Amino acid sequence: MDYLGILFGVILLSQGGDLLTKSSVDISFKLSIPKIIIGMTVVSFATSAPELIVSLNATLDGLPNFAIGNVLGSNIANFGLVLGIITIIYPISLKQRFYNTDFPLLIMSTFLFYYVIYTESQISRVEGIILVIAITLILFYLFFYQKNDQSEFSEKLDKDKISIFKSFLYILFSGSLLWLGSETLIKSSVSVANKLEISERIISITMVAIGTSVPELAASIVASLKKQNDLSIGNLIGSNIFNLLVVIGITSSIIPINGIDKSIINNDMLWVVLFSVIIFPLAYLGKRNVLTRKKGIILLALYLIFIIPLLI
Repeated sequence: MDYLGILFGVILLSQGGDLLTKSSVDISFKLSIPKIIIGMTVVSFATSAPELIVSLNATLDGLPNFAIGNVLGSNIANFGLVLGIITIIYPISLKQRFYNTDFPLLIMSTFLFYYVIYTESQISRVEGIILVIAITLILFYLFFYQKNDQSEFSEKLDKDKISIFKSFLYILFSGSLLWLGSETLIKSSVSVANKLEISERIISITMVAIGTSVPELAASIVASLKKQNDLSIGNLIGSNIFNLLVVIGITSSIIPINGIDKSIINNDMLWVVLFSVIIFPLAYLGKRNVLTRKKGIILLALYLIFIIPLLI
């Protein structure tokens, strides 16, 4: 039953996150909010909602390693599993934005988070606020840097199809799905961890992290099959930045995260750094400015090297 609970929790998180994204974007269009703002804030925040709810709920339940493991595992899965698979399906051409904006911001966010978690093996409320301030500055920078660029988010919605009131109701409903899904996923995962005599860190960084990365994986595979995956890496980078700065920032701002396992700092965080850094040299290996299928296999192989010992 616990494994069914994990599956049910993942389904609820996926459906809740998808509904939240669509409803939030729908309201943004109805209110005539610029598309660049929608893409940088509404969509990025909504797609990180499963990680946020799971991490916040886990911290409130006194499971700090579950909260951190979920975020770090999700970031590793985004690059190793998701990016690896979609690159194998169809190679990705890297645009200039990757070098000028996406990659530098990812590195800065990753090392800021690493510094925060490494110094005291905890994340205080003040440090959480610093992370939130950092993402706020990044969003301001992106807005002014890209204000003349064509928006990446081009979905057209019928403004008269659903009222704003109904859209808000959908947001509330999606929030309840996310919370119920997180409760089910956490409790079932902890139960499985106890039965298998493994730590909450292991279960969160493997099964739970993959589960909360399902929306990104599904969306990216669909885009890849349509040969429209040139924006996938930018979206994954944005998701990873939001996971570190927004998810953990908001969570630790509400309640400090204490008692972080040393393995998270000395092992898992180093894998996050590796997957963040390795994209740059891969861009220059072989065919330049293209993530080929061979490079996708490298990413997927690295992910298996990371996760198999944990599962065993």
